Order: sequence, then structure tokens, then C-alpha cells
Amino acid sequence: MERALELAREGTALTHPNPMVGAVVVKDGEALGRGYHRYDERDHAEIVALREAGERARGATLYVTLEPCCHTGRTGPCTKAIIASGVRRVVAAMEDPNPEVAGQGFAELRTAGLHVTEGIEQDEAMRLNEDFACWIKTQLPFVALKAALTLDGQIAMRPGHETAITDGPAREAGQRMRHAADAVLTGIGTVLADDPLLTDRTGLARRRKLLRVVVDSSLRITPDKKIVESADGDVVVFTAQPSSTEESRAIERAGVEVVSVPAREGHVELREVLRELGRRQILNLLLEAGAELNGAAIAEGIVDKMVLFYAPKIMGTGGVPLAALPSSGFLNAPSLSRLTLHGLGRDFAVEGYFRDVYGHNGTHRGN
Repeated sequence: MERALELAREGTALTHPNPMVGAVVVKDGEALGRGYHRYDERDHAEIVALREAGERARGATLYVTLEPCCHTGRTGPCTKAIIASGVRRVVAAMEDPNPEVAGQGFAELRTAGLHVTEGIEQDEAMRLNEDFACWIKTQLPFVALKAALTLDGQIAMRPGHETAITDGPAREAGQRMRHAADAVLTGIGTVLADDPLLTDRTGLARRRKLLRVVVDSSLRITPDKKIVESADGDVVVFTAQPSSTEESRAIERAGVEVVSVPAREGHVELREVLRELGRRQILNLLLEAGAELNGAAIAEGIVDKMVLFYAPKIMGTGGVPLAALPSSGFLNAPSLSRLTLHGLGRDFAVEGYFRDVYGHNGTHRGN
């Protein structure tokens, strides 16, 4: 199963809007077939692995990171191909959160006489496809907030001042998060102050361009900003202003899409932004913003996970906090759970969740 999970990760940025899945066919201790899903190549991981194994799959065990599908979509049901292959046993990491499957694939395999075990390495498999689970259940993207901070919680020396906080390993980890995301979201304050590109600089293959999204309620963005100058159908600005103004037309002529959404108290409704991105099959949204947008996102409850990269530094008074939230709300503030700590050179990262997109704990079941 660990090898199947490794294969599934090979599909990072290559599978959405489908889940990342890996599969291995094993008999007598030998791996006979391996596969992982790539959206553009259509075939699911199980089919790729079974094809490589060929006739040797008869009597073998299929290890797969996600419950095999039992419905017809872009491809036929994997369950029927597995049954026809002569595989005797299926070991799966997790049930498919897609309501069209959700246990029915396992039931079909068991009805056909296959021995099915589920829940092996389930936690890691769930983490791998937490964005898919969120989107397939809600049609909204999974939102991860990423930031680099000092030990006293500052993200910059002062408003409008870009500050290098973490070192290379932490920055590389942040870039890998950006590579795995379908879209990156920031606010107009960050664009005006830092003039970022917000591109995927890993050099790794991806099926779709990273969508760069800016929340700009008053439409203050200008054509000379790097994100506008580099736009190639991959930049969207959400605004509370009408889409037919001269300002919006100037940005659109530069290749940026301007989308007007409902506002509340003059600010873009972030949930409307999520709904529109969900309609565009954005499964994973990475929030890289300043204190104002971070605070608004947390306050509105749209953040699913936070990954905070800490440097062993103290900035002192006058710095910019992670999120602009009133201290009066501390007692009722949501808490992060399932915390993990990662060492990154002299820096470290803390990862935690505001909610469980699966809604249940892992279990091991077999027939």
C-alpha cells in the first residue's frame, strides 16, 4: 500500500478534477503491475496496473489507494475490469467519497466473490485526496491558508513592506504546496504592496495552469502589476464593482478576467468566490495573502487547513500579524485539530485543520 500511495502522489497536479490514485498488483511477493491515474490519459490506476500484469493478475492481490469505481463516466467501471481480471483479493486504503460510489464498489466486488479489505493506510490516503473529498461533496474547493511567520506571529515588518522570513527549505515546501494547488488566492493589498507573480516555480509538470486569483473589491489593480503583465488566461480578479467600467475593460484588455460578485459592506463575498471557483472545477485553493484577507477568510469560516511556516526569529512590536481579527473574538475562535509538526532546516511548519472533510475517523474492515 505504501508503494501504491507513492504512485498516487505521482499524479500531483495531473489528475484534477479526479482524485489521485495509485495501484499495485502483487502475487507471491512480486509486484506484477503498477499504475497511477493521469486525467488526460483517462485510464484509472487499477486499469493501468492490471494491463501491465496481464494474465499474471489471475489469483493476485490488487492494492489500491481508493475504492474502485462502479459507475460509467469518462471510462467504464473499474470493478468490472477487476472481476474479469481474475484478481482474488482487493486491498483498498479508503472508501470513495463520491456519492456515486461510496461503498458500492466494495459491495460489487464482494458480491462477485472477491475478498476485500479496506482501511489500510487510510489516514494518508484521505490526506492525499482531502481536496477531492471536499469538492465532490460540496462543489467548493478545499481551502488551505499558507503563511511564513516569526515566532511572535508576524508576517511582515510593517504594512506594505515585503519581508523575507523563512529560508530555502521552507520556501521550497511552500512552492510544492503551490504546485499541488489548482488556484492561488491573494488580496489586492498584497498585489499593491509586494507585486507578486504567484506562479508555480517548481518546474514540475501540471495538467492545468495554476489559476491566479485576486480579491479586489474596489478594482484598484493596475495593468503595470506583474500578475497582470504575465496574464495568459490564468488570472481572475473578483470585484464588487460593475464589470463594464473603464477600469475593468483596461484590465481585461491586458488578458485578465474580471468577475463581479455580490458584496457585503463593500467587500467581496468570499463564499461567492468559492462557489465560482468550484464551478470551474477548482478543487484545491491555496490562500497566500495578508492580514486583512487572512482574517476575513478565517472569520467567514472558509479555511479548511492552515500550514504555518515559522522561522526562529522575533520581530517585536510594529509588525503585521497573520490575521486581522479582533482580540475580543478570541474566546469563540475556532481551534485547529490534527496538528502535525515538520522540521525544515532551521525553520519548522505547523499544520492543522479547522474541519474534517470526511466527517469520520479511520477504521479497518474486511470480509
